[in-house]
Amino acid sequence: MMILVVNAGSSSLKCALFEMPARRVLASGQVERIGQPDARLSLTGNGLRVGRPCRADDHEQALAALMQCLVDGKVVSDVAQVEAVGHRVVHGGDMTHSVVVDDGVLETIRRCAVLAPLHNPPNLAGLAAASHMLPGRPQVAVFDTAFHSSMPPCAYLYAVPWALYEERRVRAYGFHGTSHRYVAARAAELLGRPAEEVNLITLHLGNGCSAAAVRAGRSVDTSMGLTPLQGLVMGTRCGDVDPGLFFFLSQWLDMSPGEVYDLLNKQSGLAGLSGVGNDMREILRAAEAGSKRAALTLDVFAYRVRKYIGAYWAVLGRVHGVVFTAGIGENSSRIRRMVCAGLEEMGLVLDEARNEAAAGAEAVISAEQSSVCAMVIPTNEELQIAVETYDVLCEGQHS
Repeated sequence: MMILVVNAGSSSLKCALFEMPARRVLASGQVERIGQPDARLSLTGNGLRVGRPCRADDHEQALAALMQCLVDGKVVSDVAQVEAVGHRVVHGGDMTHSVVVDDGVLETIRRCAVLAPLHNPPNLAGLAAASHMLPGRPQVAVFDTAFHSSMPPCAYLYAVPWALYEERRVRAYGFHGTSHRYVAARAAELLGRPAEEVNLITLHLGNGCSAAAVRAGRSVDTSMGLTPLQGLVMGTRCGDVDPGLFFFLSQWLDMSPGEVYDLLNKQSGLAGLSGVGNDMREILRAAEAGSKRAALTLDVFAYRVRKYIGAYWAVLGRVHGVVFTAGIGENSSRIRRMVCAGLEEMGLVLDEARNEAAAGAEAVISAEQSSVCAMVIPTNEELQIAVETYDVLCEGQHS
């Protein structure tokens, strides 16, 4: 079965074409700067390496350009060869698993847009584009929140008036679930044990960051909450702050709720602390050049991750592995070293040489004497979406 995976952002659209169940990637590509005159398409696959300007006034034009590129490059002879489309959808509310999209699912995604305003609307645009281009093909929504639906109430409830949960579903949902699910399963394979016998702390560290406590293959807690703003320090998001900060910012600076939300989501995190920007590579370079502010930003980032590791260690009781993934987690040996510093008494001992050598590839970075295995596992959300799309369709959950 040929499955197209679509990840639609506000100004970009990423695609990957898989042959399932072989899990073979036939091509992958993206269109960036959608809606801008300098939109650009890139695609690799079947010996192709394409990079060129394109017209992409909206997501539908962007998808059409990518699909035409697949035909022109003879990756497929006709777009009709695509038998199903799997979509990354960030917020699915109380949805517990991937589903074939129907009107009810679309309404759920729309309702959840208020909780993920930067993600769900473009996800809907991607769904609409694929439905128009591939009519009659099943569209499957794979929710970032679904993996965390196994959290117990004591983990996802906020201590606010009960009516807010009962009537408005105000609770922690968690995100990056597709990534956490993939690396947790892969970590169990690397440990040579069934997922049901493994407890893990998975760390998705990129421009967006989250941690998850995974017991026996199921998420039991995660750092992001009602929205992706909670938890670890991120590229431009503040992560955990005193909720009273919202009130004080509005009073002291006469900011509207929207302005406060924008400040904490788009002007904070690594960018706000460092003054260098949200790119961890630039912050690392600035710290090496002697910037005390950049060095302090690294300390804050690593401390927050380490604090969550400690909390989730207490939640799990027994930890078999700690997994680093995503752009920072996969590529920054310094950040991994800073995060793991002081965990030796808990059984995690880093091997400096292994850690330095690990970059963008699967690797064990803990020492032989470490009772807890530290691993780098590159995430593969596209493959996970393809797998879940295939499984949903094979289980007959569509009409």
